[in-house]
Amino acid sequence: MPIFSVTQGSLTLAGLSAFLSQHHHHQQQQIFATTEHASPFFTITSPLFIPPLRTRRSTNSITAKFSVSANAKAENSSETATTTATDEVLEPSPDALRQARRSADWKAVKAYYDGGNILQGRVEGFNGGGLIVRFYSLVGFLPFPLLSPSHSCKDPQKTIHEIAKDLTGLLISVKVIHAEEENRKLIFSEKEAVWSKFSKGINVGEVFAGRVGSVEDYGAFIHLRFPDGLYHLTGLVHVSEVSWDLVQDVRDILNVGDEVTVKIIDIDQGKSRITLSIKQLEEDPLLETLDKVIPQDGSIAPDPLSMHNNITIEPLPGLESIFQELTREDGIDDIRISRQGFEKRVVSQDLQLWLSNAPPINRKFTLLARAGRQVQEIQLTTTLDQDGIKKALQRVLERVP
Repeated sequence: MPIFSVTQGSLTLAGLSAFLSQHHHHQQQQIFATTEHASPFFTITSPLFIPPLRTRRSTNSITAKFSVSANAKAENSSETATTTATDEVLEPSPDALRQARRSADWKAVKAYYDGGNILQGRVEGFNGGGLIVRFYSLVGFLPFPLLSPSHSCKDPQKTIHEIAKDLTGLLISVKVIHAEEENRKLIFSEKEAVWSKFSKGINVGEVFAGRVGSVEDYGAFIHLRFPDGLYHLTGLVHVSEVSWDLVQDVRDILNVGDEVTVKIIDIDQGKSRITLSIKQLEEDPLLETLDKVIPQDGSIAPDPLSMHNNITIEPLPGLESIFQELTREDGIDDIRISRQGFEKRVVSQDLQLWLSNAPPINRKFTLLARAGRQVQEIQLTTTLDQDGIKKALQRVLERVP
């Protein structure tokens, strides 16, 4: 039977006092417990001293068990000193923890990018080109042009840097548009996040109030106002969609900050683009009055016109050069004046051309030429449809002085 055992530095007595009373004459000797020898014996003396176990920094358990046989000299003793020790796993360094966190955050960012999902980022500051946005342990960049137009439209008097200062410290919804862990390059877009939220609620043909955000040589970018009063999306009015008249410079008609009404004529979800038109909110002047002047059934107009069915009709001044250019257009085979008449009032002294509302019938299409009181009906033989004829006529009018 063991006299005593030691577990984790604590001493449990088992008949220790009786043992010491029998060995009091060894009071000047010390007790040393060791696990380095196979022998199960100790030198037991008084005062009793058991050295502390050597451990690492951790709190992981180290257990040492010692057994001493009552018959210390028995050769076949089944009780031997055993030691069980479990070493501590060292805690990771702060640098290793930070690196693990960054690696996990890069994986999360790439998952947002691959899924096209929206995340929340906190604006930590800004520089000359955009916002500094934090996503957990990562810091990314949001260029000013990729901000939602709602910020600048809310207070048009503020500069972009004043807007950035107001946003500092706030959470904003963004999308990841570029993520490159190797070069630590992370770029966000608020515009893309807003597009995902609002673009599915708009349709071709809808009319919006808008504000001119910028003007370029090729057209004007218009911010669209939604029912909540904010300007969430931006579309382009191409120079050809600004007016039915020929526009040489968009800046002659539109300026930054102008309030306009626009019509959506195309939505490209893949490229996040909206195409707008201003002129399509008005009737095409080339289609406006032909049916009122010369009835499409071929009958002679009542009061407004006096019709003459002459075989040969002299073209109005300027028409001949237009006819020559029209015959050079692909798809137009023949041009002739079929009828003419005179109005009671003068609409304009300048030569004007008008297109019929009716589509071509049997490859025949009708134009109307007017100058002063005189009106002439022109028959085109063509393979073009109505839109093709209109574009051909516009090209011709640009070439003819």
